[in-house]
Amino acid sequence: MEENKDTNESGEKQMSFLEHLEELRWRIIKAAIGVVICAVIAGIFINYIMENILLAPLYKTDPVLEIQNLKPFGQFTLYMEVIITTGVVLSIPNIFYQMWKFIEPALKPKERKYITGIVIFSSLCFITGVIFAYFVMLPTALGFAAQFGTDIIRNRMAADEYYNFIISVLLIAGVVFELPMISFFLSRIGILKPHFMRKYRKHAIVLILFLAALLTPTPDITNQLLLGIPLLILYEISILICKLSQKKESKELMQ
Repeated sequence: MEENKDTNESGEKQMSFLEHLEELRWRIIKAAIGVVICAVIAGIFINYIMENILLAPLYKTDPVLEIQNLKPFGQFTLYMEVIITTGVVLSIPNIFYQMWKFIEPALKPKERKYITGIVIFSSLCFITGVIFAYFVMLPTALGFAAQFGTDIIRNRMAADEYYNFIISVLLIAGVVFELPMISFFLSRIGILKPHFMRKYRKHAIVLILFLAALLTPTPDITNQLLLGIPLLILYEISILICKLSQKKESKELMQ
């Protein structure tokens, strides 16, 4: 009986509280190492990242937006922030992998084989959101900022404000695009059901439009729709994923 208490469903020995803390510590360390390695790579190509990626959306506005440094060593601080942020974004797959490996002992043996697929799918969802924000949302938002107001006042942005604006838009879109992955996970643990999502679709639409207005950095309706429409599509995809997940779980139970 004592052996049964100390083992899980797969016959493996259960970890104590201190062992869980030790495992968490090593997962955080491994995730941090990945961030450092990616940050070093970003540091090597920092000039290219700054001129051809971070500042590139400015060149597409009409009139062209200007940014300026208003703080001592402001550009140095900005470069360091860009290096660290790029390191985190590039190491997202490793961060997701370490997170799921920490959760792995709590999963059933049949569920553990999905970890690699979940990590890949989660990473793709996040990267897709970032790419969508960069090529679709940012040009529209910056174009609105460049054209709004009187010609007497010149529209300029502080370098740190521009960086915060860019990063907030990219990260918000990346997190929002994780909706299908979150739906899959919640359906697998029995919290979310496809019929529930279909039943409250109208409520979800209102909530999505509200979130789009809240999360969009500019007040124009165009940019809000640019986030709201993909959210609605992601919601429908989440219903499909949730339905497929429930069917697969039912087949596994029958076996």
